[in-house]
Amino acid sequence: MVMVETLKLMRPHQWVKNAFILAPLFFTPAAVTAQNIGQVLLGVLCFSALASAIYILNDTMDREADRQHPTKRTRPLAAGTVPLPLALVLMTILATGGLILAYTLSPGFLILSLVYLAVNLGYSLGLKKISILDVMLVALGYVLRVFAGADLIGVRASEWIIVCTGLVSLFIALAKRRDDIVKQLDKGHRRALEGYNLPFLDTAIAMMLAGLLVSYLLYTVEAGIHNLYLTTPFVIMGVLRYLQIALVEERSGSPTTIVLTDKFLIGNVLAWIATFGALIYGR
Repeated sequence: MVMVETLKLMRPHQWVKNAFILAPLFFTPAAVTAQNIGQVLLGVLCFSALASAIYILNDTMDREADRQHPTKRTRPLAAGTVPLPLALVLMTILATGGLILAYTLSPGFLILSLVYLAVNLGYSLGLKKISILDVMLVALGYVLRVFAGADLIGVRASEWIIVCTGLVSLFIALAKRRDDIVKQLDKGHRRALEGYNLPFLDTAIAMMLAGLLVSYLLYTVEAGIHNLYLTTPFVIMGVLRYLQIALVEERSGSPTTIVLTDKFLIGNVLAWIATFGALIYGR
């Protein structure tokens, strides 16, 4: 039982976020080699270890507040199913192992890993209490993953990838805050919620989505790849589906769960990957 709860504490389902490390390789057909694929997969492993260490730190810091949340109260530390000393030892092992692996991959990747850790430490230790800054830091975590993936294969991350990654992650973070407001959680759970209400969040979400769609359309036009604009409908459908989940179904509190379980989104993402891949690899 303790082993199962310990694995749950690491939140392995959240490792899907590290797929952003794969993005630069996917968008750079010329860089797809066995060596680069191996490097990127090791990078995903590294960030997964670091992310799990950060989740354990967050759960340690938030365990009292989590007990007030309708779903987070079942987390191992909040529920008391994993002893705190064991959690702290595991956190140390994961953080140390992740940094050692980062060191073996490349100096640049190590620096980005340290920045990722520093950003998340700052978030956990108090910056998450500041509205707007909290969601910006969440988005920065995704952007750092893209930079890390680019460093591993020795390419420069495209401005369009960075912009689109930042906007889509801001949208997801804002939708998550909206879910907290809808569930009528107060500052006792998350102090940053003092700075949010539904009109503000709905307006901010609309801004992020408008920027995302315009940026993606400009990218498809300026990328110089014939018919790349044909992938735009999949992006629009994905955005609208997530917006439907957030505003109509009001269940955007767990983005990872949504991405892993919503059949419409999964099918849409796979269709986008297949179409995009066919266009850039079939040239």
